[in-house]
Amino acid sequence: MTQFFQIHPENPQKRLIDQAVKIIKEGGVIAYPTDSGYALGCHLGDKKAIEKIKWLRSLDDKHNFTLVCSDLSEIGTYAKVDNAVFRLLKNQTPGAYTFILNATSEVPRLLLHPKRRSIGVRVPDHRITLALLAALGEPLMSVTLIPVGEELPMTDPEMIRERFGAHLDLVVDGGACHLEPTTVIDLRELPPTIVREGRGDTAPFTA
Repeated sequence: MTQFFQIHPENPQKRLIDQAVKIIKEGGVIAYPTDSGYALGCHLGDKKAIEKIKWLRSLDDKHNFTLVCSDLSEIGTYAKVDNAVFRLLKNQTPGAYTFILNATSEVPRLLLHPKRRSIGVRVPDHRITLALLAALGEPLMSVTLIPVGEELPMTDPEMIRERFGAHLDLVVDGGACHLEPTTVIDLRELPPTIVREGRGDTAPFTA
């Protein structure tokens, strides 16, 4: 049965955050709020949970999964970041961006793009997400919750529970989110390539 936690968006309750992290560590798939719509998340490298997310979103093996990180230093563990890229990331994190970077050997193989060995990374500007990451102590494997055949992420937790509840272990109700998905920036080579325009301002990457 899907659990439904109402967590305060400004002052997340530690008790509920800890319960959510326990569900993640035990292999659960959760829906949770970010600064650009709701997302699906699971424990890093949990094959069964990742396969469930792929099924829910009808994703193939070429989809770039995202590691949602608590800060810039955590990104450096999982993605190759040189000085020029570091400066770009430092100026634009946290925020509504997903950055595509070359992965390090710390990233589980099942998360990698099969040909490019790339990974998406992001540092969200959302207190519930950051509280989850702090309690988890590592990145959350994540994809935006965009239903099959639609273009925009889901923003209403009640609708998420109604539509996907039978297949999720937890829905975190943190209130309504922004409608736009993240802006996706490919930083594997400079100058950056804008893959998708979303909520994050593209101007810093086109100057």
